[in-house]
Amino acid sequence: MNLQEHARLRDQFPALAQQVNGHPLVYLDNAATTHKPHAVLAAMDGFYRTDNANVHRAAHALSGRATLAFEGARETLARFINAPHQREIIWTRGATEAINLVAQSWGASELEVGDEIVLSTLEHHANIVPWQLVAERTGAIIKVIPLNERGDLDMVAYRALLTPRTRLVSVAHVSNALGTVNPVKQIVAAAKTVGALTLIDGAQAVAHLEVDVQAIGCDFYVFSGHKLYGPTGIGVLWGKAALLERIPPWQAGGEMIDRVSFAGTSFNSLPFKFEAGTPHIAGAIGLASAIDFVTAQDRAALVRHEQALTDHLVTGLRQVPGLRLIGEPLQRSGAVSFLLEEIHPQDAATLLDMQGIALRVGHHCAMPLMESLGLSGTMRASLACYNNRNDVDALLAALHKLSDFF
Repeated sequence: MNLQEHARLRDQFPALAQQVNGHPLVYLDNAATTHKPHAVLAAMDGFYRTDNANVHRAAHALSGRATLAFEGARETLARFINAPHQREIIWTRGATEAINLVAQSWGASELEVGDEIVLSTLEHHANIVPWQLVAERTGAIIKVIPLNERGDLDMVAYRALLTPRTRLVSVAHVSNALGTVNPVKQIVAAAKTVGALTLIDGAQAVAHLEVDVQAIGCDFYVFSGHKLYGPTGIGVLWGKAALLERIPPWQAGGEMIDRVSFAGTSFNSLPFKFEAGTPHIAGAIGLASAIDFVTAQDRAALVRHEQALTDHLVTGLRQVPGLRLIGEPLQRSGAVSFLLEEIHPQDAATLLDMQGIALRVGHHCAMPLMESLGLSGTMRASLACYNNRNDVDALLAALHKLSDFF
C-alpha cells in the first residue's frame, strides 16, 4: 500500500482529522476501540432515517427492509469468518456477552464436578470471570497455561495440562495487553486429542488477521464490532450448529420462542434461540458495513502495513532511554506494552495527551497477566489500519522528550 492509497483510506475516518489539546490527534488506543469510517456512519444513519422498524414478523414495508438488511448483515458476518452456516452467527452485545452466553448455556448445563477448563495467563477478564462463576456453580476446575520468558504461551506446559477431564480450552487469539498472537490452530488440535471443546476470543484479532473458523477448527469464536471499525454494543458468537442446537438458551423473552403457554414453552430455531428481545439492528447493519469496508481493501497489504508500523514502533521504543518493553512475543499484532522507568504510567499518559497523543495505561483488564509479570500496569500503544509512520514518530519523539526531562 503506497502513501497515496493509505492517505485515501485514512481520510475515510473523520475523527482522525480533529485536533486535541491544540495538536493533531494521534490515536493509538485501538485495542480499546477503533474509529469508524464514513461508510459505517452512513449505514447506521440511513437505517434510522428511512428504514427504522423492528425486524421479523411485521407485514409492513419498513420492517421488511429492516429485516432484509439485518439478516443480510448476518450473512456478511458468516462470509467474513468462513462460517459454514449463516444460522451459526449469533448476535450479542460484544465478545464479553458472547463468552458469558457460552459459559452460562453450555457450561452451566454440561460441566460437572472435577471437569477442567483451561485458560491462559494472557486472558482478558472477560475470558476469566465467566468461567470462574460457572466453575463455582458446577464444581469444575480452572487450569492456567503459563507464559515463557518472551510472553508467548508455554505450549509444552499447555499440553501437559490436558487430561481426559478437560472439557474446554478458552484462549485469546491475540493478547490485548502484549499483542501476542497465539498459535490457535495448534491449541485447538491439542485440545481435540483429549476430546475438549475450544473457544477462541477473537476480539483483538479480527481487525488485524484474516480469520477462518473452519481452518482454525475451534467450536466457538467470539468478537466485538467496535474493535473492527464498527459500532459499540454489537458483537458475534459463532458456534458449530450441532453444539448450539444441543445447549439450552441463556436469556428468555421475545424472538427466541416458538410457542408459549403457561404449561410450557418451546424455543425457536437457530440463530433466534439465543437472541431474546429486540436486537441492535443498526449495530448489526453498521458492523456489516465495517466488514464491507475492510474486505474492500487489499487485506494482505493492510497486514504488511500494520506489521511494518509495529516493527517501526518496537525498534523506536528500544531506542528510548529508560524505556522497558514488556514482552517480546515471536509474533505480535496490534498492541505493544512498555514502561518508562522514572515516570508513573498515568503521569506519562497525561503528558502525552497534552500533546494530542492517545494511548492507554493500566492493567488492561488483564490483572492475572500483570501479576505474573510483577507489574501493576503498563502503557500500551495499539495500532490500526489507519495509523501511519507520522503517528508512531510523534509518539516516539514525545517519549524521548519525557525520558530526557525525567
